Parts: sequence; C-alpha cells; structure tokens
Amino acid sequence: MAFEDKDLVCKDCGATFIFTIGEQEFYAEKGFENEPQRCRECRNARKASRNSQEGRSREMFTVVCADCGVETQVPFQPTSDRPVYCRECYQHHRPAREQY
Repeated sequence: MAFEDKDLVCKDCGATFIFTIGEQEFYAEKGFENEPQRCRECRNARKASRNSQEGRSREMFTVVCADCGVETQVPFQPTSDRPVYCRECYQHHRPAREQY
C-alpha cells in the first residue's frame, strides 16, 4: 500500500496538521485503523493532562497493621475479613517471586 502525506484537521484546536508517510506506516504496522484526530501539540497537552491527573493524591485509609500494631495508611478501603499490613510486614507476607 502506497502512502502519501495527508492534511488532517485537529478536533481540539482546529489547526491543520500533516499525517506523514512515516506516521501512516507506523499506524499500519501497529494495526491502528483510525487516523489521529489531534495535532501533536494537542496530543502532548492531553497526555500531560492525563499524567497530572494520575499524579493526584489518592484517598488513603488509616489502618492498624495486623502484625506489628503500628498505624499506617493504605490506598484501598480495607475489609474486616482480610488482614492489612504495614509496608514492612507486608514484605514478609508477600509470596517470594520465582527467580529466572
């Protein structure tokens, strides 16, 4: 399949941008069926926005470690049917990883 540079319009800012032959080949190689809808600047801004949202502080829950009794915080709502450990005690309870 022969590719040619295409002019596309960004759905966010309305600017025209070029969908290059190289980008089209990359999309085809990855199996992407849709053309990009945003220019590079808007894609980068959107990605940065997503990354900053992921960096938000998560809600933390204060618990008492089931082993050592120290107060600690965990990023999930604990349930009464499972023990919760501090970081240090968790390392002792965690299954050992297989060595390859």
